[in-house]
Order: sequence, then C-alpha cells, then structure tokens
Amino acid sequence: MRTIMTLNQKGGCGKSTIATNLASYFATHGKSVAVVDLDPQGCCIEWLKARPEDRPTIHGVVGWKGDPKIPKDVDVVIYDAPAGAHGKDLTAMLRKVQSAIIPVMPSPIDMRACAHFIQDILTVGRVSRDEVKLAVVANRVRENTLVYQHLEHFLKALDIPFIATLRDTQNYIRAVERGLGIFEMAPSAVEQDLEQWQSLTRWVNGKRSMPA
Repeated sequence: MRTIMTLNQKGGCGKSTIATNLASYFATHGKSVAVVDLDPQGCCIEWLKARPEDRPTIHGVVGWKGDPKIPKDVDVVIYDAPAGAHGKDLTAMLRKVQSAIIPVMPSPIDMRACAHFIQDILTVGRVSRDEVKLAVVANRVRENTLVYQHLEHFLKALDIPFIATLRDTQNYIRAVERGLGIFEMAPSAVEQDLEQWQSLTRWVNGKRSMPA
C-alpha cells in the first residue's frame, strides 16, 4: 500500500488542494484510492461530497475522530494533516506514511514558518532514520514576481528535495467546487497545470520518495 501525507504547521498553504489532486491523479490512473482527512475542518471530505458519481471512486475516511478505518484492498492512501501538528502528534502522524509533501506559499511569513517546521520535522525519529521521505512544493505562485524568486532560493537551500512549482490559478478552485482534480478537467483548460504536476507525480512514483 502506497502512503503519502500532505502537511505543514501553517494553515492555508494548500495541503488539501494537493491531497485532493493527488487522489484524483491516482484514481484516474486506475488505482484504488482512499483520502484520510485528519483535519477537523474536513476539506477533503467536503470535496468528496461534491464528487460526481460517474468519476472514479475515491474513498473518504474521517480521521480526526480516532483511529481511521481504511478500506481493504486500497492501493494508495493520501493523508491530509491538520495545521499546527507538532511534538507527539506529528510523530504519530508520520508513523502512517512513506512520503510527506510540504507545500509552501510565497510570503515571508510562510517561509519563516516553514523553516521552523522543517527543523522540527527533521528531528522526528522516522525522518532522521530515512523511514519517511520528505519533499517541498512551491504552491500558488506567480513566477515572475520577486517574492517567488525569494521562495525558490529558500526552497532550493533546504536539505530536502524541492520537487514542483504550482501556479496561482482558478483551475484548482473550479475543480474543488465540482469534487474533481485537475486531471479530470478539460485538458485544454489545465494544460499548464498538468505540465507543472509532472515533476510532482514523477517524484511520488519514483524511488526517491520511498524509504529504503
């Protein structure tokens, strides 16, 4: 079973957006997928409520009320972590997964918060023992801006892989309103977004994202 988590201590950075689109990606590629929503805000569960019946099934699991019960025979489990996780809670969540993706937005506040969070996460036993692979994603960016240049420089200087840059676009909002991912929208409308996701999906499907 493939297990991936989106997490960051700071809220509003796009964890649920990446989680739902990862779920959509795997589902449209013939995988049996479950999304475990660990955040009491329930963004992923609400997304699934809007999902059309004619789309590939994605199982939704409420994970903030106790030990989540994941359906049998699932190929991929995507965990969406809540903001503010630290200490024992963060350690417990990371026991569930092989890979963790940390989205970061282009603002000084987000970059400082991310730097502190990564310092904390690198001290977690499973991470320090290389039993969980980490990566960062620049999210909701406008690449021709100075603040993005600062973010890119910051992410490239980290000790973990910087795997993708996702632009700021209404396509993600349109998709979530319909219970879809960008992989299920008209290709002509999301061509640039699909291109940006290639490096992210290449990472989650590759050996670099898996513990030895």
